[in-house]
Amino acid sequence: PQHHEKPDYLQNFLKEIHADNIKQHLRKFTRLPHLAGTQQNLRLAKQIRDEWLAYGLDSAELVWYDVLLSYPNGSRPNYISIVDQHGDEVFNSSLSEPVPEGYEHVTDIVPPYSAFSSQGQPEGDLVYVNYGRTEDFFKLEREMGINCTGKIVIARYGKIFRGNKVKNAMLAGAKGIVMYSDPADYCAEGVEPYPAGWNLPGGGAQRGNVLNLNGAGDPLTPGYPAKEYTYRSSLEEGVGLPKIPVHPIGYHDALHLLKNMGGASPPAGWTGALNVSYRIGPGFTNDFHKVRMNIHTYNEVTRIYNVIGKIRGAQEPDRYIILGGHRDAWVFGGIDPVSGAAVVHETARAAGKQMQKGWRPRRTVIFASWDAEEFGLLGSTEWAEDNAKMLQERAVAYINADSAIEGMYTLRVDCTPSLHTVVYDITKQVMSPEKGEERMTLYESWHKRDNWTNDRDAPRISKLGSGSDFEAYFIRLGITSGRARYTKNRKTELYSSYPVYHSVYETFELVERFYDPSFRRLEAVGRVRAGLVFRLADDLIIPLDCNEYAQSLAQYSHTIEQLAMKHPQEMQMYSVKFDALFSAVQNFTDAAAGFHHRLKALDTTDALAVRMVNDQLMYLERAFIDPLGLPGRPFYRHVIFAPSSHNKYAGESFPGVYDALFDIENAVDPHSAWDEVKRQISIAAFTVNSAANTLHPVA
Repeated sequence: PQHHEKPDYLQNFLKEIHADNIKQHLRKFTRLPHLAGTQQNLRLAKQIRDEWLAYGLDSAELVWYDVLLSYPNGSRPNYISIVDQHGDEVFNSSLSEPVPEGYEHVTDIVPPYSAFSSQGQPEGDLVYVNYGRTEDFFKLEREMGINCTGKIVIARYGKIFRGNKVKNAMLAGAKGIVMYSDPADYCAEGVEPYPAGWNLPGGGAQRGNVLNLNGAGDPLTPGYPAKEYTYRSSLEEGVGLPKIPVHPIGYHDALHLLKNMGGASPPAGWTGALNVSYRIGPGFTNDFHKVRMNIHTYNEVTRIYNVIGKIRGAQEPDRYIILGGHRDAWVFGGIDPVSGAAVVHETARAAGKQMQKGWRPRRTVIFASWDAEEFGLLGSTEWAEDNAKMLQERAVAYINADSAIEGMYTLRVDCTPSLHTVVYDITKQVMSPEKGEERMTLYESWHKRDNWTNDRDAPRISKLGSGSDFEAYFIRLGITSGRARYTKNRKTELYSSYPVYHSVYETFELVERFYDPSFRRLEAVGRVRAGLVFRLADDLIIPLDCNEYAQSLAQYSHTIEQLAMKHPQEMQMYSVKFDALFSAVQNFTDAAAGFHHRLKALDTTDALAVRMVNDQLMYLERAFIDPLGLPGRPFYRHVIFAPSSHNKYAGESFPGVYDALFDIENAVDPHSAWDEVKRQISIAAFTVNSAANTLHPVA
């Protein structure tokens, strides 16, 4: 295989990534809060740019955009109250989180809030809506006959992206939504609350944006970069902005809201771990008491700064591999994003070190420190919009570098299928960071801990969803993408993300004391990310595997057919068939096999022949893009993968067909609903066939 030409450089590069350095970068970048749009985050951007230049990158610069951000009002705090019949407040939620030890003198800690919440002081009866998922609202409306119109709803965090909860609450007619972290979802069994352990304390709360952007980037400039010349739509027309007030609280405050709830008993699976009944409402047992939200958060166009660093490629400078992750944090960002940013920083340092020894990658490597990811992937999306023409012509791959750790169990990889093989290759060249596994490769450790559940004897690799900066590159532009991090044991650890997510307790000490005391896990993740970048940038033949894509397409097409087969009568009545899609997948499978067969016989001394197959590999992902986008989601243009319409964090395969089938048994007009299913199947079949054609011999 081609990649054995310079094994020394790859191994040297991986060895150059050191746990101790990652630890130092993490400490340095988490000393102060660095919220998007603040002075401190600009200072951090300049520091990163200067250090990248000092490390020996060819260039590093700040690239700014003026985007819509959202902040709490400094003089009018946000809070939730219970009011009596006279309108007097009998309970108020806390205005801030108790600050962890050692950070008492830090100013500029933003209180918990929901970015882009609507302003207002709605008052009404409370309804408990479980996780606020589509199926939770279906249960309330269809099975329990509970109407949320004009009510304030309270949902527990977890399971799905918070923006989907807000959208669902709005669709149900609610006039406000409170979100809280239930110990059932944010406390692991047998673990103490921070600082004694890594669980969320009762006063902790999860910040986060509540937009429904569907890939649009800055809400006021969808499709175009937010520069000085850009036309901005009015706030009323801004993409994805919620129309109701939203606010997050911790479980100590939630207890007071939930303990006196009246109404129906909770359905199975609706009770959390608080010592309350989890009754649904509407309203309290005391009819005179209501809930009032007091929300004064405002939106403001603010300048944000990406740092873009480059190493020019020696042979193919016009082919780009991007390693990008965000820098902005809700507070200190101990895990999110700095565990990732520290790893990127160390990768830039290691690359500079290799360059001093005479190495230069074959293709150009771009390092990116994105801003305003927490406000809706804004920095990364604006840069993608700004450079879209160039990227769709020249980008080989995008490797995402958000949080490098969310648990202490094993590796987690989400990527496009064509990267599966190279991911497995790299993990066989990195050692396991676990105690007692010193002789094991990361691949062996990962395989042992998280085996693939289907027929494959290999570790599990998941589909890409969204919720991080690869979104515009993968789902809008069709650039091969992947991400890797350390994660929890999915089978036994059932809490959401990690307990102190987006709280003030995400400190350097959290990582150092609990998640990765030796910093070997972060080092291993850094080596996986760096190894992917190295191989994609330096292999003579880009290491993508079309056969893996074919296998995934076969699997996804059968899965989507099974979903449709739940309605056999309708399938027959409206003559819905998947034959065209299966036939397209077969064509793709044959084309992929033929392509890799010819690749084996390629004359690698013929530079033009090499460039031709590399272009076929680079453009394969692009072939799955439909310029018209998915129905109602113009910036989600990938026909094979999209974020789920019901949970932005989850990836859905054949999303057009999936969405057309969703809840189809309750369609108002079944004929047109099944017509749309047929239309989506034909789009999928056309797209897979088109992609297959790009793999055939070029003449």
